[in-house]
Amino acid sequence: MTTIGVQAMMLKDEFATTGPFETLRKVTEIGYHAVEISQIPMTAENVAELRRAKDELGMDIASLSAALSPGGAPGDTLEADLDKIVADARTLDTSMVRIGMLPFAAMASLDSVLDFCDRSNAVAERLADQGIRLYYHNHHIEFAKYDGRYLLDIIADRAPSMGLEIDVHWVQRGGLDPVATLAKYGDRVAMVHLKDYRIGTLPDEAFAALAAGDFAAFMQAFTGVVQFAEVGEGNLDFPAIIEQSQAIGAEYLLVEQDDQYGRSPLDCLQTSYDNLVAMGFADLF
Repeated sequence: MTTIGVQAMMLKDEFATTGPFETLRKVTEIGYHAVEISQIPMTAENVAELRRAKDELGMDIASLSAALSPGGAPGDTLEADLDKIVADARTLDTSMVRIGMLPFAAMASLDSVLDFCDRSNAVAERLADQGIRLYYHNHHIEFAKYDGRYLLDIIADRAPSMGLEIDVHWVQRGGLDPVATLAKYGDRVAMVHLKDYRIGTLPDEAFAALAAGDFAAFMQAFTGVVQFAEVGEGNLDFPAIIEQSQAIGAEYLLVEQDDQYGRSPLDCLQTSYDNLVAMGFADLF
């Protein structure tokens, strides 16, 4: 059964100000009943509130997030805090952990990516011994080519014990078709990020820059009109994306929007929910 839920990264400010339980209560009132935890400090207090949300609100904790190694964003890392991550997963009854981004240092060269893959695969095997699956979340950078091969293909081949979490917005931004990409990776994909791809309008400031003779500033605005969007408010074919996700057996489809452009995250989640219901997917919540 495929379930539509929420990627909690977009709620990190709400988690910090009102706490996980109260934030997730508001999420359930919209109609979502699954969440992927990301960019939330996994303190004992927060873990306890997440467990309370599971017990009292029926919130399904789809997966947890962790970086591979220390040195990047704050938070638990798979190489330094594996036992704690496993313990948190057991407390929250989740069997999936995901790496949300290629480490910045690994972006410097293919050799660095291959080292990341080898180390991630080793961690994936250790997690598998504990009944936990490890997944890797793409952005657009993974669709750069090395000797004619996409970097995501190289990662998938080099780390066979690690699954994939496909983000359809970043696939589109990388120049590929999200539906074909989901079909290509098939049962390697357990989670899909639902995030629309919108072409915005040029702001007044861009035309003011043009009138002032600042052509470079105008062109920067011209090439920067790609936006994140609420599901159904952009150009992606979500009925086809969701149907393909179901066909390959994806377990969770997680609504996410990296930038809300002045709207509140909860309002954006409401819009995505309403649009998905209108598309005929109410039974997936």
